[in-house]
Amino acid sequence: MPLPLVLLTNAIDPAVTAELARHATVRVAGSPDADTLRRDSREADYVVVRAPLPEDFFAQAPRLRAAVRHGAGLDMIPLAQASRHGVAVANVPGVNAATVAEYAVGQMLNLARHLPRIDQALRAEGWAAARQHSDRATDLGGKTLAVVGMGCIGHALARICAAGFGMRVLGVRRTPAPDTELVRHVTLQQALAQADYLVLACPLTEQTRGLVGAAEFAQLKPGARLVNVARGPVVDEAALVDALRSGRLAGAALDVFATQPLPADSPLRALGNVLLSPHLAGMTLESTRRMSEGVLAQLLAMFRGELPEHLRNPDAREAILARWAALA
Repeated sequence: MPLPLVLLTNAIDPAVTAELARHATVRVAGSPDADTLRRDSREADYVVVRAPLPEDFFAQAPRLRAAVRHGAGLDMIPLAQASRHGVAVANVPGVNAATVAEYAVGQMLNLARHLPRIDQALRAEGWAAARQHSDRATDLGGKTLAVVGMGCIGHALARICAAGFGMRVLGVRRTPAPDTELVRHVTLQQALAQADYLVLACPLTEQTRGLVGAAEFAQLKPGARLVNVARGPVVDEAALVDALRSGRLAGAALDVFATQPLPADSPLRALGNVLLSPHLAGMTLESTRRMSEGVLAQLLAMFRGELPEHLRNPDAREAILARWAALA
C-alpha cells in the first residue's frame, strides 16, 4: 500500500521529520498562505498545523483524514468545519507550557527592571545614562500576579512566581476551583483591582474574545503591567494602546496580536513601554522537539487506524470513522 501523505504547513523538528518519513511521505507546504495550503492539501491524507487554515480548507481536501495541531491552541483550525467533513482534529496539549511560562517570567523581569531600555541606553548613551533607568526598577518579590487562564501554562507560571519569587498569585478561570497553597482563585474584576502583573494565558473562545478592554483597563491599579501569551483578540487592542499612552498601564509585553504578522503601521510599534515578539513564547529547541514528538505519536496511532489520544472533536467520532472507512 502507498504511504500516507502528510502535509506540514511549516517545517517541524528535523529529527522527528526524519522518523515520520519512515512511515509516510512528508511534504512541506510551499507557503503558509491560504491559497497555497488549499492547493497543497488536495492529495494530503493528514495535515500538521503550524499556520492558520482557511475556513474552507476541509472542503478542498477530499482525502484528508486528520489535522494535527503542532501545539495546543486550536484557533488555527476551523473545528466546526472539520467535524462537518468528518476530519479528526488532534493537538499536543501541555508540552510547551513550561516554555511559555518561562517566557512570561522573562518579560515580567524585563518590564520590572527595564532591561531592554538599559541595554539600548548603554550602547547608545553610555554607562551613566544606562544606570539612571535603575531608579525606576522594581522587584517581582512581594508583588501580586494575576493569571487569566489556569491551564497548564497558568499553573506552571504560578509555581515559578510563587515559589521562585515569593509573589502572591491570583488565578482567574471559567469554573470555580478551591484555593491551593500557591493560588487564590478570584473573579476577573477582583484580580484587576489587585494585580501588579496581569498575564493572559487563556484560550481564544467566543467567551474570551475582547475579554480585556477599556472597562477592564480602568479597573487595573495604576502602574500595572500586562503580559499576553494567550491570543491577540483576547484584548481590545485599541483600548490597550489608549491605556499604554495614558500611563494607566505602565507597560506591556505582547507575543500575540489582533492581526498577525503585526502590521507595519500598528501604533504598538511606536510605544516605548511595550515589548514585542512575533508569537514565539512557546518556541525553543526543546519545546519544538516535544511538540513534534507529540504530533508524531498522534499520527502513528492514526496510521494504525486508531483515533488519536488527544482527539478534540469527539462529537464527530461517527462521521470521522465513516470518512476513514470510505477513504480506505
